[in-house]
Amino acid sequence: MIAPDHTAVRVALWRALHTQIDAPPYVFDDEIGLRLAAPEDGWRDRPDMDPQTTSPMRAGVVSRARFIEDLLAEQVGRGVDQYVLLGAGLDTFAQRRPELAARLTVFEIDQPGPQAWKRQRLTELGFGVPDRLRLVPVDFEVDSWWERLTAAGFDPRRPAVVASTGVSMYLTRETNIATLRQISTLAPGSTLATTFMLPLGLVDSDEQRLRRFAEQGARASGTPFISFFRPDEIVSLAKEAGFAAAQHISPSQLTRHYFADRADGLQPAESEQILVATT
Repeated sequence: MIAPDHTAVRVALWRALHTQIDAPPYVFDDEIGLRLAAPEDGWRDRPDMDPQTTSPMRAGVVSRARFIEDLLAEQVGRGVDQYVLLGAGLDTFAQRRPELAARLTVFEIDQPGPQAWKRQRLTELGFGVPDRLRLVPVDFEVDSWWERLTAAGFDPRRPAVVASTGVSMYLTRETNIATLRQISTLAPGSTLATTFMLPLGLVDSDEQRLRRFAEQGARASGTPFISFFRPDEIVSLAKEAGFAAAQHISPSQLTRHYFADRADGLQPAESEQILVATT
């Protein structure tokens, strides 16, 4: 079906909500995702857009996006010229950051239906799909994303940045490990930045209530959370998969970096954390 993924739309709306209701300075500024999603009037009244109860998730979404694009800019400065988004959703990097995107070939991997919808929306909004933006449709049930990626012009012999956010918890443990192994074979100087979900028992009671709400919603929409990792565990798995180095980036690190001295107390939830691994 040609339609956007519900989770991708929610992420785009949270990113937009940040600049609409949170105080500056903004951690991440993305109104283009809202234009892509084109939600119905009253979208801010949705329960999953409640300004207070969902603020830790909103903060997590904007800080992970900012962290990855800061990392990407650093790697581009070192000469990396390929950027892969696994499960791209309504990401708008290529439209928001044209000066950086011009130095890259950007490969967005996603399910065929949602991606066909996004291609249509990019055309309708006048952005189009330039040659340096490669939309790579992959049916993960039957296709090899790696083969589709290389067929789209990706060169595994040259360094790349690979980003995957909000995806690992929907995949089996075996698929997550297989993905780590595949990406670890990239050229030396490549970087993977991926989010992962902590086991429920490792977050405090307040956040456990928020997590149960999120997990119920995911189950109801047919995409249950099935994989969880401890930080030390995911770092070990990355090294076992073949990465030369791996480190864990915690929400407290993101808070110190992006949310220091805020009067509104906005800060990301503990549940989602980041792994950075390099070849």
